[in-house]
Amino acid sequence: MKTSTASGTTTSDLVPAGPPLHGPGHGTGSEGRRPRRGIRRHLPYSPWLFAAPGLLVVGAFSLYPFLSTLVNAFTDRRTLVPGEFVGLANFRELLDDEMFWIGLRNSSLYVLGVVPALVILPLLLAMLVQRQIPGITFFRSAFYTPVVASIVVVGLIWVWMLDDRGLVNSVLEAVGVGRVGFLSDQWLLLLSAMGVTVWKGLGYYMIIYLAALANVPRELHEAAAVDGAGPVRRFFTVTVPAVRSTMVLVGALSSVAAFKVFSEVYLMAGPSGGPAGEDTTLVMLVQRVGTGLSGRVGYASAISVVVFVVTVALMLLVLRADRKEDA
Repeated sequence: MKTSTASGTTTSDLVPAGPPLHGPGHGTGSEGRRPRRGIRRHLPYSPWLFAAPGLLVVGAFSLYPFLSTLVNAFTDRRTLVPGEFVGLANFRELLDDEMFWIGLRNSSLYVLGVVPALVILPLLLAMLVQRQIPGITFFRSAFYTPVVASIVVVGLIWVWMLDDRGLVNSVLEAVGVGRVGFLSDQWLLLLSAMGVTVWKGLGYYMIIYLAALANVPRELHEAAAVDGAGPVRRFFTVTVPAVRSTMVLVGALSSVAAFKVFSEVYLMAGPSGGPAGEDTTLVMLVQRVGTGLSGRVGYASAISVVVFVVTVALMLLVLRADRKEDA
């Protein structure tokens, strides 16, 4: 019904049009009724269902072996014998084990020899391949090829090259230098294994540095060049401070990998660890002591715990040094 107002309009003109009202007092027809959408409730444990497969894999292949090794370190367990709790007896035996100290020495020397090279050389290599020059793509691929190659294949290739009758000694003999015992001398064998580790890791850390160098503003280099700084000075005043956090990351990763080295030394020195076992590393000692039908699993677990503690200490030292420089 329309009613007039003082302005000449009607009330029907003032009320906006809308859907018909339904419900109590407005009829019971279903015409024009909109269906209500219910809110789907998520169970509180739904996210864990998606994460369960990954957690099971991590637990089965990482967490359980770690806890098992930690427990076995305090037992006299052998390969076929469960063993009993012996407290700190395995760790006390380590102090009197000459091979343990040889392994600790070689693993520490490996860190001192490999880490500085893997921190500096990949950075210089990344600065080289960063330049846009003809054929640089080929060199980038060539430098990265050792990374994707199998360590077994790489080790065998270098063994053939450094053998007494290998390629390197043949060239040295041809030029009158004479044969060099790369694989028969204690220290030369260790240095040769270090060289293989550095050669194989250059491409991997080069990629990390390339990502860091891409974030260095070119304006900094241009400003330094305007001030008269040469390439060497720009390297130490611009490039190194800009990628210092990346250098810390590379140092931490390479130090842990170097202390846990196994494949390179094992392939080049053999299961015996070189002449009289003098090139044995800690991980090689774990493999030698803890495998076989009479393997001392408890003692090998104690050595593994020492390796774990030292690697964590190395990472903390690197991070602490980085914080001191920030302060």
